[in-house]
Amino acid sequence: MRKKSCMAPDKNYRVPKFKAPKNACDAHCHVFGPHDKFPYSEKATYWPPDGPKEDLKQLHDTLGLDRAVLVQASCHGTDNRAMMDALASSNGAYRGVCIADDTFSVEDFKELDAGGVRGVRFNFVTHLGGAPDLEKMEKVIHKVIPLGWHLVIHVNGEDIIKYADFFAKFEDLPIIVDHMGRVPTPLTVHQKAYKILCDFMHKPNWWVKISGSERISPYGVPFYDAVPYAQGLVAIAPDRILWGTDYPHPNIKEHMPNDADLLDLLPLIAPDEETQKKILVDNPARLYGWDKELL
Repeated sequence: MRKKSCMAPDKNYRVPKFKAPKNACDAHCHVFGPHDKFPYSEKATYWPPDGPKEDLKQLHDTLGLDRAVLVQASCHGTDNRAMMDALASSNGAYRGVCIADDTFSVEDFKELDAGGVRGVRFNFVTHLGGAPDLEKMEKVIHKVIPLGWHLVIHVNGEDIIKYADFFAKFEDLPIIVDHMGRVPTPLTVHQKAYKILCDFMHKPNWWVKISGSERISPYGVPFYDAVPYAQGLVAIAPDRILWGTDYPHPNIKEHMPNDADLLDLLPLIAPDEETQKKILVDNPARLYGWDKELL
């Protein structure tokens, strides 16, 4: 079966105008392959160009970011080896979020935990195959709760509306929403999905990543139309906000961003240094355990 290809990321790594504080974290990024060592899943809807750990490290060095959370992407499916390899080589600077299904045992999750994984991710978006089996998803969630893990949901705006009651059931673990719920900016901040997301953010176990400006904006660089959405979420819960690049930006149809431009949106979203430090340093350190360690 011919796989859908992806645009390659912008490898013209640039130093951003904004200088990130020490121990700043890219809380949403990926490693892809190299596929000759870590093959892509036959079930994947896309096979991206290789995005190895060396490229990610070069990007972070250029951006001035010291920590990262590697999120398993659907092209690798439930084979988390590429991510685990990158975690193992990071000297404690990386944490991970895996993809798993109900065939994973408690011992499997303990092994992932020992390697630095702290969460499990489920995709609901249509272009990645649509919603998971909800009963099986719940079985996975109940296996990881004792480890202190969190749940990451990758949803589109319509999924927030459709599955709001299902998501509301989970109060025993943190829930992190990727990419501001992928709510499209042309529908304005008054759209139903964004209002539901804001309501969820008033709950103490809900977090959101103010990443994906290039995904919710159809207009391209500099993605300023995404800023009010991020500002609204920060205003509700500045202690439960994360930021990430989403490098190497899989499934971008047009307007491939430069990651320096994305980081330079942060001072527009959160002008004061205290909030910037919360988003980039304190919040990910608390969620992923860096505040308990000396690196």
